[in-house]
Amino acid sequence: MKRVALLLAAIMSIASSALAETVSFYIGTYTGSGSKGIYVSKLDLATGALTEPELAAEVESPSFLAIHPSKQFVYAVNEVGNFQGGKTGAVSAFAVDATTGKLRLLNQQPSGGDGPCHISMDRQGKHVLIANYGGGSVAAFPVKPDGSLAERSAFVQHTGSSVNQNRQKEPHAHAINLDFQNNFAIAADLGLDKLLVYRFDKRTGALSPNDPPSASLKPGAGPRHFTFAGGPYLFALGELDSTINSFRYDFTRGALTPIESLSTLPSDFKGNNSTAEIRAHLSSKWIYASNRGHDSIAVFGFDPASGKLTHIENVSTQGKTPRNFGMEPTGKYLLAANQDSGNIVVFKIDPATGRLTPTGHSVKVAKPVCIRFLGFPS
Repeated sequence: MKRVALLLAAIMSIASSALAETVSFYIGTYTGSGSKGIYVSKLDLATGALTEPELAAEVESPSFLAIHPSKQFVYAVNEVGNFQGGKTGAVSAFAVDATTGKLRLLNQQPSGGDGPCHISMDRQGKHVLIANYGGGSVAAFPVKPDGSLAERSAFVQHTGSSVNQNRQKEPHAHAINLDFQNNFAIAADLGLDKLLVYRFDKRTGALSPNDPPSASLKPGAGPRHFTFAGGPYLFALGELDSTINSFRYDFTRGALTPIESLSTLPSDFKGNNSTAEIRAHLSSKWIYASNRGHDSIAVFGFDPASGKLTHIENVSTQGKTPRNFGMEPTGKYLLAANQDSGNIVVFKIDPATGRLTPTGHSVKVAKPVCIRFLGFPS
């Protein structure tokens, strides 16, 4: 997709030229174990050093975040099972103080299901989409002109199960993202072993089943997060079987055709593991995925002609249970959030090979889950 490649190149160029010497980022956390909410820190683009995180907003378990394209607003799912007396989590909207990075709560809406775990933004900044893990559902919320959230414009309850009796007795929506053209929303459901595809109405925020309605992963894979790369390709993590699953994506039809499935682990690893996050480098040359158990970032090279991946290395995250990770707008650094050791570690990305090298810089944050840079829309 030449147009997509040109768009990505333009975004990289604009982001790089607009950046100062530092870039701010927000950290979503689980509260109750030393954390009070969303934190803000800055990354020095020359050295990789981090400032001490400061509390940006006190709010309950803002596990996953999304940044508005204007950089004026931040959105979070509150990963709880009860909100305002109902069996539901919440979605929070915040205004950004451009000087301090602190966040001011605008409003909250019930998410429609318990345990919301993922949030994303449409390309126009007019809607946020969320996935309710415990409730097994997805929803969309319109963004008002002042950045606050209106009531839901869409809600879809998933149904079904799969083969893992411990984790897949019922649906568990784990992520929802829109494609580059803002036409289709794709939801990964761990409980169904499916990537469900919905047509997205950019005007109303409605979600309707696509034809074809889904693509399947191997039974027991447990799809979690996914990323687009190189135009017509999508890479989905299997949380339960520690795999990256490659698909060719048809932007016109919203259809996914499987290519291959690869392990995120070294061949000699024998312990327990589950995957967490997957991201494509801004250059689309490399794909990165986090392993919880092996406690590493798996690095893969990407062939844009075939959509196939080649394993390059696994690098220790220098902490326990790496959850989410983020790459800043210039593509020089990767920041890994280690949930159970409570630290965020900075790695330098080799511009020629994609390999990761620890910079020696890290900061402590209790229960970090998600990293989102203010300098680049999530």
